Amino acid sequence: MRPDIWADQTRIRLSNALGMQPVTLDDVYAGLQLGGAEVVRGTNRPVTFGGKGSVTIAPGASVWSDAVSLPFVATMGAGNLEGRNLAVSFHVAGQSGPMTWHAKALTTSYVTLPGSGARGKSEVEADFPFATASWYFLDAVDMMAPADTRVVVAFGDSITDGTASTINGNDRWPDVLARRLHNAYGNKVVVVIAAIGGNQIAGPAQYAPDKAFAGGPSSAMRLERDVLELSGVNQLIWLEGINDFSKNGNASAEAVIEKMSEGVARLKKAGIAVVGATVTSALGSTSAAHGFAEQDQKRKQLNDFIRSSKIFDGVIDFDAVILDPATGQMKPEFVPESTTGGPGDKLHPNRVGYQVMGNSIDLNVVAGK
Repeated sequence: MRPDIWADQTRIRLSNALGMQPVTLDDVYAGLQLGGAEVVRGTNRPVTFGGKGSVTIAPGASVWSDAVSLPFVATMGAGNLEGRNLAVSFHVAGQSGPMTWHAKALTTSYVTLPGSGARGKSEVEADFPFATASWYFLDAVDMMAPADTRVVVAFGDSITDGTASTINGNDRWPDVLARRLHNAYGNKVVVVIAAIGGNQIAGPAQYAPDKAFAGGPSSAMRLERDVLELSGVNQLIWLEGINDFSKNGNASAEAVIEKMSEGVARLKKAGIAVVGATVTSALGSTSAAHGFAEQDQKRKQLNDFIRSSKIFDGVIDFDAVILDPATGQMKPEFVPESTTGGPGDKLHPNRVGYQVMGNSIDLNVVAGK
């Protein structure tokens, strides 16, 4: 995982939030990725939980580790580690049951051979022959930072998660924003991504491990876990709604506005400023659940609310920079997919589209200057 900033102390959160049975994880280590599954020699450090080298996590629960010292950060210099990945390794002891995972990480991780035992301490790539583009159990990383560091959460669905961007490219719109913020303010402002492909604001009405939904729990159900329980959050950028209006969601614009308003009130009560982001067009999408006129009409209603409502502390108009006014669809240069080189789906912008989105944001709105 790529930390937005580096420090000489970190901690990680392991999650069984969506599990159906206790899961035990042991042989947990954190170090600096060299390349592939290789860890820079001498950087791998043991991770403990209440002083122990293993942790059993109950179904529905998550556990933060103890602070982990990363002496290589001081040796190499945090500035020289920008863009580098923290390699977190662990072993699943026994059966896990259904795993809590982030399917579309757009980042390559590595897995051992079945039955090969604990290899977390290993810094050798040969011990991890298989690749995956998902994250399992690990759902948050903290870096020690000054108390006045401004933490901005990019919250939403696949368009914030980076679908159709470049795998391992870190070119989602929040990544672009983070680099701009660091160029302007150094490490005084950091960006955290909390997005799930297919996520909705108003739905599903219920979510449980035995009643799972591909887009994960609704935004209201996951605000606590994905925002309020994180460290030092000051601000949230909320880009979501297109899935609510798809054939899978079929919610009314009024219902989505109501649920978004409730979420904003909850965040503000916790002292978190909220910036509303307008939803980009899916009109003409080749995705079976998207692309129809009624969806686009509801999207416009939601965008009108975001632009005119007084509940937000600021507005980012992504729709204005992605929309082709002549067709009502996404501009053609943003359609071809960056990951596969395919034709794109007219729903998810490509790398260029995300770059335009990230560059369109007024830094004063985000940095609070």
